[in-house]
Amino acid sequence: MGMLYQFFSKMGITRLRFKPAYNPYTEPSMEVFSYHEGLKKWVEIGNSGVFRPEMLLPMGLPEGVAVIAWGLSLERPTMIKYGIDNIRELVGHKVNLQMVHANPLCRLDS
Repeated sequence: MGMLYQFFSKMGITRLRFKPAYNPYTEPSMEVFSYHEGLKKWVEIGNSGVFRPEMLLPMGLPEGVAVIAWGLSLERPTMIKYGIDNIRELVGHKVNLQMVHANPLCRLDS
């Protein structure tokens, strides 16, 4: 949880919640949520967990090795960082190209 908190904190996203979850490939597993001010609700921004041992066997890893898994969304943290309320404004034909040109890349805060 600390690593995920640091990852999102570098983008200025600090209002996080972690919730235990089920995932067939990892155990234990958890979902990561962040508060979206514009939507006034918590939105899921990722999943994580520790790969189950049987998932690692085909990779040839020795028994007892623990591997962390993350599935982090890019769209929702971007929506939170830039105050976008509708995902269609970020992807698809309704994209505000002026915003894209004004923010050519996401810089991680130091």
